[in-house]
Amino acid sequence: MIRKRSTVAAAALCGVVSAFQFALAAGAPLGRAAWGGTAAELSTGLRVASGVAVVLWAFAALVLLRRGGLITQLPEQVARKGSWVVVALLAAGALMNAASSSPWERYGWAPFILVHLVLSIRVATSPVGQRTA
Repeated sequence: MIRKRSTVAAAALCGVVSAFQFALAAGAPLGRAAWGGTAAELSTGLRVASGVAVVLWAFAALVLLRRGGLITQLPEQVARKGSWVVVALLAAGALMNAASSSPWERYGWAPFILVHLVLSIRVATSPVGQRTA
């Protein structure tokens, strides 16, 4: 039950990050909370990067759901390796956000990503494809 909750929570947090990146890509003035926080309005290049991030974080959610055994549509090998890629990205993100000059990133995203990292490690260390029911 706990592993199922961790899997669902980690995937949901991927969804939150993906939705935030979608808002950025669509032009929402939330740039102070992303990409170093240097401008409220993102440049075209950063908006495109946010668009790519939408897809990557949605895929990360699928990888974690597969690793946690809640879906079976991805190969186990993708779940095994992909979950550790997600963990590595989150670890890098936690460090970058903690070091950011943006208060939004340092005090908002850094703790959020740290919680996401812990949940994702829990999922990544679970047996591949094990049903979590």
